[in-house]
Amino acid sequence: MDQEAVKVRDNRSPNSADGRRVSFYAAQMIERRHRRRKNANTTASYEGCLRNHVLPFVKSRPADTLRRRDSAAFVDYLLDKPGINSPSTVVQNFKVWRVLMHYMLDEDVPLPFNIVARIDLPEVTPRVTVPLSPGQVAAVAAAMRAVAPRYEVLVWLGACAGLRQGEAFALKHSQVAWEENLLRIVEQRQRGKATRLKTKSSCATLPVDRFLIERLAHHTSRFSGPEPALRYAGYQRRERGLANPADQELIATNRLGLPILHGDFYEKWRSAVRLAGLPERTRFHDLKHFYTTTLGASGKHDPKTVQALSRHAEFSETWDTYAHPPLAVEGVTVAVFSTAFSGIDNTCPTFS
Repeated sequence: MDQEAVKVRDNRSPNSADGRRVSFYAAQMIERRHRRRKNANTTASYEGCLRNHVLPFVKSRPADTLRRRDSAAFVDYLLDKPGINSPSTVVQNFKVWRVLMHYMLDEDVPLPFNIVARIDLPEVTPRVTVPLSPGQVAAVAAAMRAVAPRYEVLVWLGACAGLRQGEAFALKHSQVAWEENLLRIVEQRQRGKATRLKTKSSCATLPVDRFLIERLAHHTSRFSGPEPALRYAGYQRRERGLANPADQELIATNRLGLPILHGDFYEKWRSAVRLAGLPERTRFHDLKHFYTTTLGASGKHDPKTVQALSRHAEFSETWDTYAHPPLAVEGVTVAVFSTAFSGIDNTCPTFS
């Protein structure tokens, strides 16, 4: 575990039959997730919740002294805690508490079986998707071009291929079949590192509109490696004997030529949303909704095809037999985005 992992000692209490404290099981649960290579992003989220909320609440409590009333008290603790001003944050943190309680039950800690049952949680307002028009997508792309030109291509990947943010960060040159208009979606990026996709159904060879291939070609013709003003810094690093990161073939990188980090992109996204005049709550994921609704509204693809192109459907058991990800849909050509963005000034040259 890294330095930010939950750090505890196996302290025992003479007042408990088992003696191990909650902190022991919290650390054990995180360590086990690391060893089994569970989703790194989810593990990091659990780790942060345990460190910042659960362990400060339980302090040095022996695990087998917890009762159902402690679960209710934890919710009240979160509601009263400074800095937590969202019901959804309370609910998300309680979910981690519930995972920990179930883990301890599985480890034969003698807890009440109803320890997390019927706990009254705050009402969460469902997140509202912002329906985007082609003009709004083009506007936020143009705004991103002004805010951070290297990140504009991510907007097009979200809107015209339905890529999630981490998937767009991870796309490589070698995963684009430029002449066949295909993208191979095989991984995502979390905290700058390559990780597994959200689900197996996320992995696909995806047919895309030529419009998107032209955006990608324009991007790669402009951006390769770090910005010119920063290349001298790379030379200085080599002179001092410091190794630069190996070329990872990523389509989109930050100005240093390195993998994009969520925090940096989020800041630029918010600025682009404001500059484009879009609703403040607009998320990058709304581009994926735009992708799906544009495919569906075109009348050129049946609902099952749209579902497959959006990578929402499950693949068959033969998925693991492919050397490369299977085609999302056999024999399908996507050409609806050229029509959707026709007549809108994208100020981006086309490639024959």
